[in-house]
Amino acid sequence: MVQKYQSPVRVYKKPFELVMAAYERRFPTCPLIPMFVDSDVLSEHQSEDGATHCIERRCKLDVDAPRLLKRIAGVDFVYFIQKNCLNRRERTLHIESHNETFSNRVIIHELCCYSVHPENEEWTCFEQSASLDIKSFFGFESTVEKIAMKQYASSIKKGKEIIEYYLRELEEEGVTHIPRWTPSLASPSVISLPTRPELPVTPAIAIPTANAKDSLSSKDTTSPPGSSSEPLTGTPDDKLDADYIKRYLGDLTPLQESCLIRLRQWLQETHKGKIPKDEHILRFLRARDFNMDKAREILCQSLTWRKQHQVDYLLETWNSPQVLQDYYTGGWHHHDKDGRPLYILRLGQMDTKGLVRALGEESLLRHVLSINEEGLRRCEENTKVFGRPISCWTCLVDLEGLNMRHLWRPGVKALLRIIEVVEANYPETLGRLLILRAPRVFPVLWTLVSPFIDENTRKKFLIYAGNDYQGPGGLVDYIDKEIIPDFLGGECMCEIPEGGLVPKSMYRTPEELENEDIRLWTETIYQSASVFKGAPHELLIEIIDASSVITWDFDVCKGDIVFNIFHSKRAPQPPKKDTLGAHGITSPGGNNVQLIDKSWLLGQDYSMVESPLTCKEGESVQGSHITRWPGFYILQWKFHNMPACAATNLPRVDDVLATLQVSSHKCKVMYYTEVLASEDFRSVISHALSLAEALTFHSWLLNPNTLTGFAVVVFIVLMKPH
Repeated sequence: MVQKYQSPVRVYKKPFELVMAAYERRFPTCPLIPMFVDSDVLSEHQSEDGATHCIERRCKLDVDAPRLLKRIAGVDFVYFIQKNCLNRRERTLHIESHNETFSNRVIIHELCCYSVHPENEEWTCFEQSASLDIKSFFGFESTVEKIAMKQYASSIKKGKEIIEYYLRELEEEGVTHIPRWTPSLASPSVISLPTRPELPVTPAIAIPTANAKDSLSSKDTTSPPGSSSEPLTGTPDDKLDADYIKRYLGDLTPLQESCLIRLRQWLQETHKGKIPKDEHILRFLRARDFNMDKAREILCQSLTWRKQHQVDYLLETWNSPQVLQDYYTGGWHHHDKDGRPLYILRLGQMDTKGLVRALGEESLLRHVLSINEEGLRRCEENTKVFGRPISCWTCLVDLEGLNMRHLWRPGVKALLRIIEVVEANYPETLGRLLILRAPRVFPVLWTLVSPFIDENTRKKFLIYAGNDYQGPGGLVDYIDKEIIPDFLGGECMCEIPEGGLVPKSMYRTPEELENEDIRLWTETIYQSASVFKGAPHELLIEIIDASSVITWDFDVCKGDIVFNIFHSKRAPQPPKKDTLGAHGITSPGGNNVQLIDKSWLLGQDYSMVESPLTCKEGESVQGSHITRWPGFYILQWKFHNMPACAATNLPRVDDVLATLQVSSHKCKVMYYTEVLASEDFRSVISHALSLAEALTFHSWLLNPNTLTGFAVVVFIVLMKPH
């Protein structure tokens, strides 16, 4: 498998010309890089005006590998070819390198770029990407891969330090400024420089930096991930700065940074304008030890879940019932010594049976989800307040009063369900769990619950029996003495409800609870459907007025599908119960509907009004169609058959999520559709065009190159169904 690396944008707060002078000092050898033994110039070319300078070098490396492996390979040194192209006019340096040694067995390709910071022309940006493909290596492929990635990560980490070392050296020599290139000053003696991996930074790219104000570009930290007030993340041109990562996300290794950037890029490509914040993406990576495939799978499942149940709007829409406000014994209380938000739950004082009987399982789950959403928001606030990354919170659970009534079976079942949902959708949000005053019955409850808790999460549990929490190594090690709640022997007043038994007069009948649970989870505007091989899912829309607009928004939850829109003058026959329309085939699933009769002929009985759209698993698709004729329109989601020749050449994991499901004959989609009447559409068009024209003219005055893009974005936003 091909291993890939993509760096964040690393910023040198020095002009491009000075950074280039520092970079050139790395050749022909660099004492700061012990493995870099020597380099020879193979070719060199400079334009007549001196604006461009290209130089090709052969670099000699002494790789830190086991002596046995070197003897088997029959080499002591590894040679790389590096080509550097400096453009003094555009102030860029591009570097491309590949291995010469063992090129028939191992393919290493690296691209780098130095360029001017888009927001400060006195700063310099650096980006790097690389790929490693080991085809065969005497049976030591795995060992070589580990050695290569380890050394590569090490060299990346040292790269910026080396440039900064030579910048200080230049400063000590009195060189603090190098004039920019101009045609009149150009000469063959001007400094030539190399570059590194991929994706050059251009002035159109917004790079969030730690020096920018806290209201970073598309990194607003005042609202929870996915909330309606959160600005949409930018285009794939939007890149992460290394200083921003350190300030807001924490210290990551180069390979961890690469995983974050690559997963983020994949989401930008497949979930246009709808990706979660960087902190949220990073949590899923950490939950799967930075395994890209596994993290991507659970993240996509969670994004679908959030969308289906409108969790993004939970903080704005969820109103806790009065019984929860009075009898749910939990609440936020300051923060711990690490700056993490502190949530206190007096579980021993809670009447779990009464709450379940009065509210139902789904209402309790909604309340717990709102607590988690609030926790994410508080983590973002504390990150700004304390000036360091805070990505999780601390939970203190007081078990005083816990007894056998808390082991009521429906209550335990509700608790396990809540744990399951939270584990799947809020990974790595719990920093520490302090369990205090655990009674004798606690081991029984722990035996029931612990198998459902992730192993990494269980390691964060600290359990104290009786009053052990009051001594050394207890609560004061994690929470400041001034904020220890009064009911735990502290002096801080805690406004968490004291709980007590829920009055039986508030209990609901099983039928009422069932209806309430159904109501809560059918409030979503999205519907789910299964798509089978040979059995597409189809949706019928009747249009009375031409020029109406059919809009759609759907996610491909599983498998690959083809999306079509058809028109027919006559209505299809309604599907028979438990059958696939008029086919008479038993339906494989209750949420699959097939309307088009197999006797119908395309072009005669019905026609295609949009080109087919192939959608991959994990993609999120939005669009609209202006109807030309009245009649019946059929939206179809059809199973995508992969060509036989593709079975031996599966897409790489960096390009597509889970085409591993090739052998599966079932797909799953979640969709929402809406029809805008022609008069409503005309008013929206008029408003959108007037605003777009004004913005277009203003954009043209500022920058002719950005003429159409911004206007199109505004138009799309205005047209998006609400």
